[in-house]
Amino acid sequence: MIKMIETVTSLALPADEVLRVQKNRILPMGKDCGKRICIVTGIHGDELEGQYVCYKVLERIERERDKLTGTVDIYPAMNPLGIDSVTRGIPGFDLDMNRIFPGNSDGTMAEYVASEIIKDLSGADLCIDIHASNIYLTEIPQVRINELHKDRLVPIAEKLNVDLIWVHGNATVLKSTLAYSLNSCGTDTLVVEMGVGMRITKEYCEQLTDGIFRVMKEMGMWQGSTGPVRRPMISEGDGDVLFLNAGNSGVFVQTASHGQFLEEGEEIGRIIDPLRGVIRERVLAPERGVLFTIREYPVVDEGSLVARILRREAPYEKVCDL
Repeated sequence: MIKMIETVTSLALPADEVLRVQKNRILPMGKDCGKRICIVTGIHGDELEGQYVCYKVLERIERERDKLTGTVDIYPAMNPLGIDSVTRGIPGFDLDMNRIFPGNSDGTMAEYVASEIIKDLSGADLCIDIHASNIYLTEIPQVRINELHKDRLVPIAEKLNVDLIWVHGNATVLKSTLAYSLNSCGTDTLVVEMGVGMRITKEYCEQLTDGIFRVMKEMGMWQGSTGPVRRPMISEGDGDVLFLNAGNSGVFVQTASHGQFLEEGEEIGRIIDPLRGVIRERVLAPERGVLFTIREYPVVDEGSLVARILRREAPYEKVCDL
């Protein structure tokens, strides 16, 4: 097995600093490189779940190096300045990096970097773009797919060991994202959302890592053993999802468990008033379903998103494909 740290793109910055996007390329020694998978994360500097996934993938390949029969490219920090400064976007530009793809080789610094990233990823057999939620919400492991590409992407996502596949309507998916740009040019790309911003949820990261190796095995580029993967819930449209917003300002205290099946009218949490010592609002499930998003940061204003529920008539059984 051969490992190579390569620079995807670099630019000089003021004060003798350098913006450098790097990847770790792992090749099977003495064998045909076969198919290629790209693990991408760090587009948002406050999303760190993917950092641990990159580590776990590399750790397992190192442990079973003779089992790899394809090319694995690991991109742990697409927005290195954002990660270094704990900033969601590109610092100094007040710019969300995931809103400038596919970029422009003759454009601004950010547009140039985006175009070089697209150039490097294009042609891969699969790209997995790992995101966390922001600091306000926590998410169960899920894959989000544009309905334009669902026919070819849902079967792959079903092997990724996530709990939910959320197929979005085309109007809700921004065309300036990395995933949309890659899928539009024929490079299959899955977007994973899980956990919470500025944290690492080891359980979720290890769950996804198992799924990545299962997908690699299905692609014929991993000969090692893989565990069973969960059979995910699938939402075929935004109409399956209930958005719960705070009706009052205060401090949100969660009372339901993340991922729990809720009956209609069951309590999810309470918005309390710490000054007066009263409950200002009980947040209740309007219909039966699975709680897949829950408020992490407790302080809420009227209108703040506190939960998302996937409509279901029965509990989600995490049946595994053996």
